[in-house]
Amino acid sequence: MEEMKKEQIPQIGSRLRQHILKIPEAVFQASGIIINGRRIKSFVFTTDLAIIRNCDADAVFAVYPFTPQQAISDAIIRSSYIPVFCGVGGGTTKGIRTVSLAKDVESQGAMGVVLNAPISDLNLLAVSNAVDIPVIITVTHEGTDIASRLQHGAAILNIACGKETPNVVRKIRSEFPNVPLVASGGKTNESIYETIVAGANAITYTPPSTQELFKELMAKYRT
Repeated sequence: MEEMKKEQIPQIGSRLRQHILKIPEAVFQASGIIINGRRIKSFVFTTDLAIIRNCDADAVFAVYPFTPQQAISDAIIRSSYIPVFCGVGGGTTKGIRTVSLAKDVESQGAMGVVLNAPISDLNLLAVSNAVDIPVIITVTHEGTDIASRLQHGAAILNIACGKETPNVVRKIRSEFPNVPLVASGGKTNESIYETIVAGANAITYTPPSTQELFKELMAKYRT
């Protein structure tokens, strides 16, 4: 029955924009997280505008390894036609600056903010009190005090524990059955499905770089 439903879904494309980056199909097995009426199962983990404009993800996870800047978040939010969740620090960038950045991206139109694992509970609480959009806190190891994170305003947990991610997801799900969980699922349908079965509601997917995608395209051009 499920396969029949999928076959009956109409698909519309354009002549020139058929070549898009597709999220692995296993992601569709996730329950998703409904945020302000929109169900999100897949997050594309990138700040590359070309990829953001040419993929079938439900939302963007705009987190990058530099101090967050308003000009970057503004450009991504303005250019994206899907919701954007912006990183606002939590490691090197912290304190009142994370609060200011969170308020800035909310006013720019972000659907949510993402905080890095090192942020203190008090800083997390300050951010969650300052904005009216979901605060996602990143979890990078099994020993994280999840109860404290939730008490201090985390609305969604982002599990990014490398190869241990499914195990950490499973542990958190057993202790907190109703908490929304986003998790990195790897690059294969098998690893993504394992993470979903462990209890993840949504998946972050790191796409190939534009250089890698161009390499494949150029190989075709040369034949």
